[in-house]
Amino acid sequence: MEGIGHRMIKVNGINIHVAEKGEGPVILFLHGFPELWYSWRHQILALSSMGYRAVAPDLRGYGDSDAPDSVESYTCFHIIGDWVELIDVLDPDVGKVFVVGHDWGAYMAWLLCLFRPDKVKALVNLSVPFIRFDREIKPVGVWKAVYGDDYYISRFQEYGEIEGEFAEVGVERVVKEYLCDFPVLLPKGKLFKRPLDEQITLPSWLSEEEANYYVTVFQKTGFTCPINYYRNLGRNWELLGPWVGSKIKTPAKFIVGDKDLAYSMPGMKEYIHNGGFKEDVPSLEQVVVMKGVSHFINMEKPEEISSHIYDFFCQFH
Repeated sequence: MEGIGHRMIKVNGINIHVAEKGEGPVILFLHGFPELWYSWRHQILALSSMGYRAVAPDLRGYGDSDAPDSVESYTCFHIIGDWVELIDVLDPDVGKVFVVGHDWGAYMAWLLCLFRPDKVKALVNLSVPFIRFDREIKPVGVWKAVYGDDYYISRFQEYGEIEGEFAEVGVERVVKEYLCDFPVLLPKGKLFKRPLDEQITLPSWLSEEEANYYVTVFQKTGFTCPINYYRNLGRNWELLGPWVGSKIKTPAKFIVGDKDLAYSMPGMKEYIHNGGFKEDVPSLEQVVVMKGVSHFINMEKPEEISSHIYDFFCQFH
């Protein structure tokens, strides 16, 4: 795709596939679920033309990267361990890069800044703000109490169960349902709102060819390893105990669509806009709410997101 290079990099005992283009300061782009490096295709082309080296890996368990079998291999420490070593490979002289995250990539990027602030020059995160941890509140239990047993995070906890239901529906249907209208509720026996015989109309920002790229890759890899990230939410909660109350001091910018499911979660708008977010991330310099935009913000509004990234990072070099 227009001069984007691909290679495998050995980090943390596994091979990580990266797509990259350009010369200059490194920007590390981190994707979410159910995505791939390919979700950053627009930003790779744009930022590489603006004097940056844009690098987007397939995260552990995704795409062409290695996928360890055990559920326990997908904790926050494993993921961030991959990234720390990857940063050292990408920037061997200083070992410090710009970072952009979305969805799971954003959640983990906040933690990267918390654990290893020496590795991140500045951060732009999309869709998922920093999520304050509490010793008394187990996240999976809270979401189940609020949204019920059909909530997708609840449904993802039992190993193999949702994968079997996805297999009955078919990879193509699952991928397109998620990319078109991220389903929050997944009732047993009727996973999606649309009848299975109803054709999905792709949004204007996603072509059939682009959607089929995801379909082809997930037909090869399946969904188990990506879903294992969700199966470690409880384990992550235990591991993060020593950091309760810690602040993120990396310069940061946060962008979210007002139609994003994350923005509509109970208490989220109040946390973002009424001081809680800024308290936890003292170096948060800007919050941008994009009107009429949903979850896959970097694909829905590629030019605007690329401009936001450039405008923020250019002040740090």
